[in-house]
Formats: sequence, structure tokens, C-alpha cells
Amino acid sequence: MPHLTSADGRLSATEGSRLGFGAPGYAHPLLAPVEWAELTRPGTPLHWAVLNVADGPGERPDPHCLAAAGRLTNAGARVLGHLDLAYGARPFGEIAADAGRFLDWYRVSGFYLDRCPAGRAELADVRRTTAVLEAMLDDGPGSPPEQAHGRAYDGGYLVLGHGRHPYPGYAGAADQLVTFCGPWTDYRWSQAAPWTADYPAERFVHLVHGVPRTHLEEAMRIARWQGAGTIFFTDRTADQGRTAHGSPFEALPGYWDEIVSRVGPGVSE
Repeated sequence: MPHLTSADGRLSATEGSRLGFGAPGYAHPLLAPVEWAELTRPGTPLHWAVLNVADGPGERPDPHCLAAAGRLTNAGARVLGHLDLAYGARPFGEIAADAGRFLDWYRVSGFYLDRCPAGRAELADVRRTTAVLEAMLDDGPGSPPEQAHGRAYDGGYLVLGHGRHPYPGYAGAADQLVTFCGPWTDYRWSQAAPWTADYPAERFVHLVHGVPRTHLEEAMRIARWQGAGTIFFTDRTADQGRTAHGSPFEALPGYWDEIVSRVGPGVSE
């Protein structure tokens, strides 16, 4: 698994220093057809998109989700299955079962480990979990080298959804860490942990909701200053979600076209 830049100098799926998007989980394709279609638009700098059928893969294959995942994969994007770690409280057997369903039903190329623990005490358990998931991905349908954004990459991809800066040891357990997930009111005053300076920007993800259009450029400057290579900013707030969870990331931001043009292909950060 490409946790770090490989010995031959090949970069990970985030295009090295190029800023791009990670879509943390749109609503079901029947509820958000425009959102899923926009991710396949040529020129969209998408690093990955999370597929969350029903707090995981669901009880049976969903043909609408299968079609949406297939279109993204064919467009050269990574599709990550959503696995809830419940901050370490969820039994590993349930996590592995969900991972198997995602691989069998939707042929995902990696996993987004939501509500991932961040403390030193939980690191060993998370490492064991990611090691097993890595083995499953290496044995799964995405194990041969695939092509994305004009480059080859090997194996699967893991993103740890801490939502805050974890203990530094987690940097060796996955390809990317979500070191911020929350509202703009917190993000604009946030600071990166000093240890993150030892790693390239491609290792870190910032997911921010409630970002006003008038502060979009400021938010992007913060992401650059703090060394985040993957972002998702939206003007939607937590109370505008479409489900009981109230996720502000289930729909497109009102300024989607503008932020795509700002981040766009060929823009090095």
C-alpha cells in the first residue's frame, strides 16, 4: 500500500503537491444525482469520493450505488467504502464484514475509516485494523495496478477520519489522515500540529462546513499554510443535511463551480 512516496519517486493518488478534493460522502445517488454526476465531470481535481450506502455497505447490493461507483471508477477516481470505527468501540469482525461487502458488491479501491480513534493508546488496534484492510484490498479486485489521473498506482487506499490531529504515530498507519473536520468558525482559528511539518501535504485532509463564499479564498489559504493536500469546503451547515445525521457534506456547496475553477487541474499549491 502506498503510505509514502515509493522508492521510484512515484507519488500517491493525491497528485503530490496538487490540491484536490475528497468528497466525504454524498447522499444516496437517487437523492443526489447532480452531486455524483459532478464528480465525473472532466477536469474536476478529485482525489477520492466516499461511498456510504447506509452507514456502511447496506444489507444487500444497491444497483444505484453500484452504478455511481462504477462511473467514478471508470472516470479514474478512487471510490472509498465508508467504515465506522466508532472511536474504537466497534468490534473488528463487523468492520471486516462491511469491508468485504464493499469489495464484493462495489469493487471499491480503498476505505474511509470514519470516527477513527486519535489517541496513543488506540494506535495498536487501529494499526491491526488497517493491516487487515490492506491485505483485503491487495487480494481484492483493485489489487493490480490501476490508472488514475494519467498515472499508475498500486493496491488500495486508506483514509483515517479522525477529524482532528491524532497522535503522530497514526501517520504510518494509512495513506491520509483527516486532521480537521468541522465548522468554519473553528477552522479559521485552527493551527496545524507541529509534527505534521515532517510530512508532505498529500498526507492530510481538511473537511470544513459553513464556509461563506466571501471567505473561500481565506479558507484555501489556511489549507495551504497548514499543509493539507485534500480538501472539501462547503457553505452548507450541519442543520442543512438531508438525513437524520444532518451531514453538511451530502450535497454540493453553492459555489461548487467557483471552487473547482480555483483548485482546477494544473494548479500547483
